[in-house]
Amino acid sequence: MAIRVLPPQVAAKIAAGEVVERPASVVKELIENAIDAAATEIDVEFVRGGQRLIRVSDNGSGIPAAEVALAFARHSTSKLETAEDLERIRTLGFRGEALASIAAVADVTLITRYTGEEVGTLIRLEGGEIVRQQGHGATPGTIVTVENLFRNTPARLKFLRGENTEAKHITDLVSKYALAYPEIRFRLTREGRVVLQTTGGSAYDVLVKVLGLQMAQQMLEVPPTEEDGVLVSGYVSAPTLTRSNTSYITFFVNRRWIQDRSLLWAVEQAYHSLMPVGQHPVAVVHIIVRPEDVDVNVHPTKREVRFRDARRVFAAVQRAVRRALVEGAPLPSVGAPLEQTTPVDWGRRRRPISLRPLSSREPGDVGQLGIEIQRTKDVSGEKAPRDEVWAPEPPIPFSLYLPALRVLGQLHRTYIVAEGPEGMYLIDQHAAHERVLYEKLSAEQAAHQVVRQTLLEPMLVELTPQQSMVMEENREALAALGFDLEPFGGDTYLLRAIPASLSKADITSALAEMLDEGEETPYLPRWQDRALATIVCHSAVRAGQVLSIEEMRDLVRQLEETALPYTCPHGRPTVIRLSSAQLERQFGRG
Repeated sequence: MAIRVLPPQVAAKIAAGEVVERPASVVKELIENAIDAAATEIDVEFVRGGQRLIRVSDNGSGIPAAEVALAFARHSTSKLETAEDLERIRTLGFRGEALASIAAVADVTLITRYTGEEVGTLIRLEGGEIVRQQGHGATPGTIVTVENLFRNTPARLKFLRGENTEAKHITDLVSKYALAYPEIRFRLTREGRVVLQTTGGSAYDVLVKVLGLQMAQQMLEVPPTEEDGVLVSGYVSAPTLTRSNTSYITFFVNRRWIQDRSLLWAVEQAYHSLMPVGQHPVAVVHIIVRPEDVDVNVHPTKREVRFRDARRVFAAVQRAVRRALVEGAPLPSVGAPLEQTTPVDWGRRRRPISLRPLSSREPGDVGQLGIEIQRTKDVSGEKAPRDEVWAPEPPIPFSLYLPALRVLGQLHRTYIVAEGPEGMYLIDQHAAHERVLYEKLSAEQAAHQVVRQTLLEPMLVELTPQQSMVMEENREALAALGFDLEPFGGDTYLLRAIPASLSKADITSALAEMLDEGEETPYLPRWQDRALATIVCHSAVRAGQVLSIEEMRDLVRQLEETALPYTCPHGRPTVIRLSSAQLERQFGRG
């Protein structure tokens, strides 16, 4: 086939396909233009899922009359001048393709009045061509109306989902930008009905609007803290608030909404052992880095970014979220109304947060956030090595201690019944013992002091080929956990020593389970942590085991001394509380 240059109309539609995937893509580009124009009020309207009509109005700086037509030319932008500017982008838009791409696949009418000009301008484009341009009365700002999206590209129109689905995408997107810019007043109208309206107040106020009051009250603030040039702040859910998927986890980098699997993993890891397997948190995480430390020009829709030092950002996010959880997670309760289940003073967490790019600051400076910036360190007081982002649950220097409890007895040979200052407590003896052993073994492993027990007679252990591969790849890690294994031919090994805590457990089952998990989780630090959880699961007292009063008291005392007493290493609750107020209501005293 002969090589030819594509006609401009075809090239424009192909370029539009990269930028305008669906109606929400149009809304995104227009909102970003409004924000870059310093708007403090942004109204978004749409009809029939955005395919029939999208209108975005703002009170920003507007476009000078002499530049209105130029704004629809491809690669036209007021935000870049040289290639070097790409290394320090400080605006949401910069490619100069948004309006041109939208006009290529829809009918567009723009009315704008530039600050300082007395008369506005109206311009109308159909099929990417200007059909009208004239002076027009208008207030300062810009109104962009997009009609008949994809009318001239029927193949793209077929790929649109139902109106409700497209409406959901638009609503979700506007909600994200409202969270990123709480100081801007957003209003979203669907089919003439207002579905979201913010007041331009604090981040917590927007959180209430977007998530609802009940969910917002279960969110913990991540106080703005700088670590190695990365400033992390936001809100994350208490471990008692979970969702079945990750769609409620939102990230902003320099106030740009992005999607990043590594950051998602950082947040999920911060909840490790605090949340049941298969459940996910709710999170709104703001990350501020210097513009030169992030490349936002790696995706056509600017959905993804690339960090200069991704490990540093990963570590900062994970530690900030973990600290917020350990400091503020509430005690689970049974069937009590929200105010009874959250003894934390949530009001102190509703401080407005101002989010701006980092400037050069020293520790202790009162910077643009209006609070003292503190550089956080790991628990040893030293910076964590770059290749050790995740370590098995380090002892953070603050914890949620249980109140002093008085043991009353045992229920169903599974639960310890105790009395405390806030009511009655039920403690799962197996989960509680897992937590106690887990923190003990974690500390021993971190100090390289895991207690071993040498077997009187070495034990022959037969492994599957897959388990043998995991074992060979993790010989040193197994030794650090307390296992002494040596080859005995084929897939058979000689077990000479085990962790002392496993002395009364089914050793071969525990080892096999650990190696099976190693096949599923090849990432070493994560596997070591799961291996610890497996060891303590096989070592802890079981449900159905009768305990004496002295044994129960000793277990409760040890649980009270742990850093994270309310969940086992697998995320299941160890303790639930029936408050005094609940008891009084049940007995008609309330």
